[in-house]
Amino acid sequence: MKEFLTALALVLVVEGVAYALFPGPLKRLMAGMQEQPEGGLRLAGVVAVAVGVGLVWMIRHQMAG
Repeated sequence: MKEFLTALALVLVVEGVAYALFPGPLKRLMAGMQEQPEGGLRLAGVVAVAVGVGLVWMIRHQMAG
């Protein structure tokens, strides 16, 4: 649970840095997302989850070995 909460906190740090450094481009990105079909956004989310899980598995596997 400690690792999960740490990961969640790091996500907030990364998002906060992005909003602090690039507010204009992020606003344009979000406006563009409104025009995207839900299926495309859902697919992008699933791909991001799969890549994230794969990276976590690879990192954990490398450190364990």
